[in-house]
Amino acid sequence: MTRTEARELLRHLPSVDALLQTEAIGDALARYPRRLVIESIRQTLDGIRKHLIEDDAGFSGTEPETSDVIAAILKRIEILDRFTLRHAINATGVIVHTNLGRSPLPPEAVERIRSVCAGYSNLEYNMKEGTRGSRYIHAESILCELTGAESALVVNNNAGAVFLVLNTLAKGREVVISRGQLVEIGGSFRIPDVMSGSGAILRETGCTNRTHPEDYEAAVNERTALLMKVHTSNYRILGFSSEVSMEDMVAVGRNHGIPVIEDLGSGSFIDLSKFGLPREPTVQEAVRTGADLVTFSGDKLLGGPQAGIILGKKALVEQCKKNPLTRALRVDKMTLAALEATLRLYRDERTALERIPTLRMIVTPREVLKERAETLASLIRRIDTEDIFETGVKTGSSQVGGGSLPARDLPTYVVALGGTEMGAQSLENRLRENDPPIIGRIEADRLLLDVRTLFPEHLEVIQTALRRIIEVFRGIA
Repeated sequence: MTRTEARELLRHLPSVDALLQTEAIGDALARYPRRLVIESIRQTLDGIRKHLIEDDAGFSGTEPETSDVIAAILKRIEILDRFTLRHAINATGVIVHTNLGRSPLPPEAVERIRSVCAGYSNLEYNMKEGTRGSRYIHAESILCELTGAESALVVNNNAGAVFLVLNTLAKGREVVISRGQLVEIGGSFRIPDVMSGSGAILRETGCTNRTHPEDYEAAVNERTALLMKVHTSNYRILGFSSEVSMEDMVAVGRNHGIPVIEDLGSGSFIDLSKFGLPREPTVQEAVRTGADLVTFSGDKLLGGPQAGIILGKKALVEQCKKNPLTRALRVDKMTLAALEATLRLYRDERTALERIPTLRMIVTPREVLKERAETLASLIRRIDTEDIFETGVKTGSSQVGGGSLPARDLPTYVVALGGTEMGAQSLENRLRENDPPIIGRIEADRLLLDVRTLFPEHLEVIQTALRRIIEVFRGIA
């Protein structure tokens, strides 16, 4: 198409005012803000003009029909009206999926957020005295009750918790840590970089695969502020290896009058080895073995909101509270409400396993997963999909995710789709564009829907989405 032809087509595009007078756009104005509708019209027309000028109109060099323009505008309205942060269905089998928001909250936490945040609260108000209070008392008592710690402090995430502890207790001084624990986790969070940023000085000891108590003894000097242990939650060193127990580190610390801190990362409150999973240190064990401070996440194995938790000796926690950086790292009322509600469920282990989604997904028996997969497959087959894609149930592997329990996959059942008219990648794309998005994973040219991370109510949502996809594919819709 020549530039002259393109200009001629541009002259025939309907104007904004003309489009506003059409019945379809009038209906849209009744349902959406006028500003949104006009912006959608302008974006759509600008896009058509750009394509015409670049000779890529998609209209085969002919004048675009007004009906096509209106259809594009209505689609653009829907896109602009969507929230950017949306509910998604996780069918990947990764339970603590960082990209999908990590741990889903238990119903009690969601309800507590609604109750506390719908109006005013005593976030920083002392009800007894009628004076200004502290937000840091919320969740502190339940944390101490559950773990046996003297005091606790909640900040925005575990990276913030580690940073605050190092900045408060070791700025300008040395922190001794094993070379095998200089970890990097997602988002380029590196222990050496966090330590440097906090003002603390890294003092490595031992070797990558083996560290002994005498290594810590040899590293201690007049500049030593802390001994630090970082739980390697996202990888394992196997073979000829050893690390120093927290009991031995505490003994070295006590011998020299130096505090010992442990960064647990995920921070489990329940020993999951009884469910056939690898043994992970619990927060309660870290406190009992004498760690002066323990830090961990609220949104990994704990199953609550994003938070960083510091607990341990009262005098050290109080120093952290007084650090000016605490204000920059502080949590809001929504986090505190959700965290306290989640923690209260841990007063009874059975209740926690039943009500906290992360824990429930981890310990779901295989026979339950198999039944759920067969139910989902049956729902999909009712759509009459055989000429579009095949549907089958097969065994698979789930992961805890979030840097937790890296050495162990969880046996699961998946519904496998694909293999005929519609390929796995096409299915994956279409489900991801659904509202709500449905996120699976592709293996061996099959789209796998892992039922471990699906809630019961998700099964019919997936069926409905696939029915719509097939109708569009067949040209029915």
